[in-house]
Amino acid sequence: MSGFEGSYLGANDRIGPDAVMECKICWTPYDPATGDDYRQILPGTPFADLPGDWSCPHCGAPKEQFMVLSDPAAEAASAVIAEKIALLVADFEDVWHSKMRDVPLVNKALHVEAVGFRLHDGRPLGVLVAPWFMNLVLLPAEGEDWSALTPGAKEHLGFPSGDYEFIHNVRPMGGGYKACSLFSPMNDFSSQLQAVEVARAVMAALFDERNRAETDRAAEIRAAREAELAPPAEIGSEPSRRSVITAGLAES
Repeated sequence: MSGFEGSYLGANDRIGPDAVMECKICWTPYDPATGDDYRQILPGTPFADLPGDWSCPHCGAPKEQFMVLSDPAAEAASAVIAEKIALLVADFEDVWHSKMRDVPLVNKALHVEAVGFRLHDGRPLGVLVAPWFMNLVLLPAEGEDWSALTPGAKEHLGFPSGDYEFIHNVRPMGGGYKACSLFSPMNDFSSQLQAVEVARAVMAALFDERNRAETDRAAEIRAAREAELAPPAEIGSEPSRRSVITAGLAES
């Protein structure tokens, strides 16, 4: 099965035209190559283009109760993401071994790891954990060239939970990317597992509209920056999802 798990739920943007879908109720497949004789759906009709009232020809379950059985487009996208992530990780492993290993502020209990990457508007998005930082990272889409990005330039990007400040950068192996700082330094984390769990919480909270602030975002940005300039607090419990996301508004 592809990386698209669970029910379809109308997410047309997450399945390709050749995706073979399967009913969760009775396991009847819908293959675009053959269509649906029962409803006179012609061969070559993608699942996303089926009529809104189309249902499983065997049990009558609605489209929303179908799940991906196979999807060549998603599998190809996964391969693209994997390649880009490998270059990103290799870049920062090189930084770790060549420049950062002996820096006093690094957390040697941690290592470089990419967490929770997925496609967002066609671009790989996820969290990069390193011994000296945790960043939300956006990579270019297939065919995009971000090598001309100006390092240090700032850009605000919108997500369901709000707008966040990203910093442009370019690395030798992976090329251009955009990063939103979540934590730096990483002294609050006692293990790689804890850091990864927080990174996964970031990805969940980022797309949760319930985390959208009802107040002015500019005020939150100023408050986050003021908090970063304040004396460091004692190492405490794992940050809440909301605090993780708002921490990303601070400059890296």
